[in-house]
Amino acid sequence: MRQAGAYSRILSRKTGPHSLPLARIKKIMKKSSDDVKMISGEAPIVFSKACELFIEELTKRAWINMTNMHEKRRSTLHKEDVASAVIATDVFDFLVNLVTHDNNCELKEDSHQVIMET
Repeated sequence: MRQAGAYSRILSRKTGPHSLPLARIKKIMKKSSDDVKMISGEAPIVFSKACELFIEELTKRAWINMTNMHEKRRSTLHKEDVASAVIATDVFDFLVNLVTHDNNCELKEDSHQVIMET
């Protein structure tokens, strides 16, 4: 099996295995287009780090949004919190349809609060 190159040591905080499975990332990359035939060893590592950073940022935004909207503090993030963070943050506009239509969410007009229908 091929060893990870220079990007692995630069992008990863630890020297061990990556948090996200590189084989799965490579599989997703190959499925993205019929034109993709080969993928270098470093490309899934870069995608892995990008996914980690994306998850961290979305989690932080959801946590901040949740603590600002609720008077009593919870220790658990819910899908409504993530949906509210997506709607409240312009950077995540590409996810708005995913969290509003697929999850039967209703957005209140006067705030960035999301109500999930059951």
